[in-house]
Amino acid sequence: MMLSMGYRLARLKGFQKLTPVDKALGTFLATMPAKKPKTVTVALSPALNHVLAENVIAEEDLPRFDRSAVDGYAVRAEDTVGASQFKPRVLKIVEKDRIDSKQVKQVWTGNPIPKGANSVVMLENTKKTDDEIEVWVQLTPGENVSSKGEDLSKGETALKQGIRLKSHHLGLMAALGKTKVKVFEKPLIGILATGNELVEIRSKLQANQIFESNKVMLSSLCHELGVEPVDLGIAKDDIDDIVGKLKEGLEKTDGIITTGGTSVGVADLVPEAVNRIGKPGVIVHGVAMRPGMPTALAVVKEKPVMILSGNPVAAIIGFEVFGRPMISRMLGLEHTEPGSIVEARITRRTTTALGRRTFVRVHVSRSEHGFSAEPVSAKGSGLISTMTKANGYVVVPENREGLEEGESVLVHLFDNVEVGG
Repeated sequence: MMLSMGYRLARLKGFQKLTPVDKALGTFLATMPAKKPKTVTVALSPALNHVLAENVIAEEDLPRFDRSAVDGYAVRAEDTVGASQFKPRVLKIVEKDRIDSKQVKQVWTGNPIPKGANSVVMLENTKKTDDEIEVWVQLTPGENVSSKGEDLSKGETALKQGIRLKSHHLGLMAALGKTKVKVFEKPLIGILATGNELVEIRSKLQANQIFESNKVMLSSLCHELGVEPVDLGIAKDDIDDIVGKLKEGLEKTDGIITTGGTSVGVADLVPEAVNRIGKPGVIVHGVAMRPGMPTALAVVKEKPVMILSGNPVAAIIGFEVFGRPMISRMLGLEHTEPGSIVEARITRRTTTALGRRTFVRVHVSRSEHGFSAEPVSAKGSGLISTMTKANGYVVVPENREGLEEGESVLVHLFDNVEVGG
């Protein structure tokens, strides 16, 4: 497509105004349709990492009966008053389901407590001789006993809708006898790359070509958050090609993430292509952040479209800032899930631009003195190696011009922390 000279000059002027990060995100989420994803019923194991679509109610008490929390002997606490190793209480072992005064019954962890008993003495605090035991400790009523309904009472809400199901949630549902659960269906996110220089990694490189890597990276980030990525391929720097691939993607996915073609150069056509498809179209273009300034956010045909920079680091940061909340909303989560955060000391002074929220890549290590964060050289947002050398990032607010050596900072981790000496 031919572009007029006037249009080219207008685009090359650069961003006239940048939107603050919080305002950009708020506007984006407010424009996204407020609709819950579809629900499906699945067995417990496949439900892992899905978002719960219903409240789980305990249909009976948990535990269902008073049970022992340890291996030992069920006793009456009053029969152990004054007991010690120097002055043990001698009690008779019985096998019946009810014990009387001065009697005990051996129980294992999880066994029902026999009638008449109100506590359990641990094995290591006793000595068995024939059909009797010596008790060396004084007990209180209820000691080492899990009471009926102590975990959950019948009718109590065990799990609330809108949480991401982890292994302990599935264990609780199994303890309640649940075999199936309603969850929100994982949304489909289309991933589209743009650029004449890009080729698929399975292709043979020609002169002035590079392997496309952002799709693999963004697809992996989508998998980590529990959504299904859909590869929409590579679009050339041609507005008709971009429009065609976006329309195709919108037909078969619940939202789209693009990379490249979002700055203000002649070939940066993605925002215009989005606007050609439908309303409201692009609602934010140009964000006061570094890296990731060219990020654009849009809603088309009631589906979110996130337009990220083609530079890999800027794409990752843009995904963290806008993609994580977008996907959390699409999953049906009640709140955006934060990543892991640690407090560390910055190892050297770092300068940042006033008026821009800056994401400083750091390498965090741990020693006996605590966590330290070493800034990673950030010569450009196109250097993906700065992410592999780092394991987290520090957010420097817009009203700061940097960080001082030794300053305490919060590090958002995206990899493991090295343990030093």
